[in-house]
Amino acid sequence: MILAEHITGLILAGGRAQRMGGIDKGLIPFHQKPLIESTITRLKSQVSTMLINANRNITKYATYGYPVIMDETPDFSGPLAGFSVGLKACKTPYLLTSPCDSPLLPLDLAARLATELERGDFQLVYASSKESDGKVWAQPVFCLMRADLKDSLGSFLQKGDLKIDRWFKELKSSTVVFDDTQAFANVNTPEELKSLEAASV
Repeated sequence: MILAEHITGLILAGGRAQRMGGIDKGLIPFHQKPLIESTITRLKSQVSTMLINANRNITKYATYGYPVIMDETPDFSGPLAGFSVGLKACKTPYLLTSPCDSPLLPLDLAARLATELERGDFQLVYASSKESDGKVWAQPVFCLMRADLKDSLGSFLQKGDLKIDRWFKELKSSTVVFDDTQAFANVNTPEELKSLEAASV
């Protein structure tokens, strides 16, 4: 059985946030505190330790007491670059990833992904969300993966491919559908930030 002590959490704060005017999303105030604090609070009980992937404001992120790791590839290469350095730094058998700008992420994210991973002996399991109209959307940056995937991801990135879904297709992967439409809501615009704050009072 996969327990919290077997999992390292990786918070992805390395993006460019172009739709928010290029400001560092993890540090945007959400209920008067940097957005990343909500993610840390919801994730820390689900994992044994955490890593923060960031490419700027390193000293600010370091104040949370977790190792801050930077992408090895230049130019904000997207979540797979964060996954790659996270896997290299991971000292547990599993890595759980989450972006820094989804402050309502499920408190049972690790448990439900772990159950599915064991059920089918998968290499990676990602979350999906069900909208109120019944549509299911993949949420690939929320995933639990085996730490031994670092070579697989390394060779995938060496081909110059950065598409997350293409890497997943090379693996034995599965998904878990969460019914809470707000669970994976993230902040891409100032308007989304306001509505998320209102939804989480």
